Amino acid sequence: MYGCLIANWLEVNDRTFTRLGVITSRKIGKAHVRNRARRLMRESYRNIQHQCVQPMDLILVARKSIANKSQQEVEADLCAIMKRRRLLTS
Repeated sequence: MYGCLIANWLEVNDRTFTRLGVITSRKIGKAHVRNRARRLMRESYRNIQHQCVQPMDLILVARKSIANKSQQEVEADLCAIMKRRRLLTS
């Protein structure tokens, strides 16, 4: 758990691509806030997907604090999580 999101993953060997799932709870806010959170998480993953070490099933769960974050902050949190768990090459 790190910052504004939580990442859960399962490494897979039978695929050559990563699947991404995003989860936003009603606790985060109204529909427009949840939609923005989903967009931020998807875009953050899209920007770093080429650095992934191997294919995986990745699930990103938004925390309440994501509502006040910018794209750069969300991406930095995702990078920090994935680097800490050695899921990124650099």
